[in-house]
Amino acid sequence: MSKERSVKVAIVQATPAMFDTPATVRKACALIKEAGANGAKLMLFPEAFVGGYPKGMYLGVRVGMRSVEGRKDYRRYHDNAILIPGPETDEIGRAVAQAGAYVVLGVIEKEEDSSTVYCTALFFGPDGTILGKHRKIKPTAGERYIWGEGDGSTLPVFDTPYGKIGAVICWENYMPLLRAAMYGKGVRIYLAPTFDARDSWQISMRHIALEGHCFVITCNQYLTKSAYPTDLCCYEELADQPEVLHRGGSAVINPYGEYLAGPIWDGEGVAYAELDLGQVEETRFDFDVVGHYTRPDVLQLKVNEAPQATYIYENGVPCCDPGNCEEEEE
Repeated sequence: MSKERSVKVAIVQATPAMFDTPATVRKACALIKEAGANGAKLMLFPEAFVGGYPKGMYLGVRVGMRSVEGRKDYRRYHDNAILIPGPETDEIGRAVAQAGAYVVLGVIEKEEDSSTVYCTALFFGPDGTILGKHRKIKPTAGERYIWGEGDGSTLPVFDTPYGKIGAVICWENYMPLLRAAMYGKGVRIYLAPTFDARDSWQISMRHIALEGHCFVITCNQYLTKSAYPTDLCCYEELADQPEVLHRGGSAVINPYGEYLAGPIWDGEGVAYAELDLGQVEETRFDFDVVGHYTRPDVLQLKVNEAPQATYIYENGVPCCDPGNCEEEEE
């Protein structure tokens, strides 16, 4: 249950500098400070904002085939992914601390000892520290060329003065069991960073608000072809694409399924909404998806949150040192 009665939230629909993470981080920091100055205490950025969503590109991939040029562009994409924590998160954290807000930011994440990258929702607390992250557990279609899969160890929900928040990325929202897992964790403000600009996405977001009787905040990019550097090896893959690649659609929806802000279309912008947090109880009066409207005797959900490891190393030390063991009695 929320400790505060209301909260001002911001949806930040913006265009990243594709394949230029330093410039995108600077832009994110400026937008965080702007939204903080306008009183926002919870901010949501789009999916894959830092690191980029290379819409329209296929990096030379065909079934059973890759190209040298595509490999070069993937290398560049990997170079622009970020470590968590790392210098980019430190810079963003300073801006978050100045704003004094919870910030959830879509990033492309990499690790020190792997060449795989992940689509990640990164959570910052009002003091600028990293609270945690959610890695997208199932990339969609061509996303599987470039992103790895997260596991159940990054399905966090964080308690805030405004109630519990959690993030489900883009088409993960079409996974009924994942939505149910988030409802079961007590999410009251459901965050859906996305790269789906279809009208049907709005229907899905309003449905989730009604299904979970929670606030839904969805945030998308406005992306143009001019955001891409023209010296990409596979830049010609964009030749038949329109200048506006992605039109946005960020919105804030209350537990009645009604818009409080947005959708924002066809441009960049920051929109604000004041959430009346008691509306969660109002709407759950007759339908509480994790309370009186459950039937655990009929339906139950098992969620595996254990980290999944491919390599398990043993140190080779015997479980019992013969020099320290007592001889067994005959």
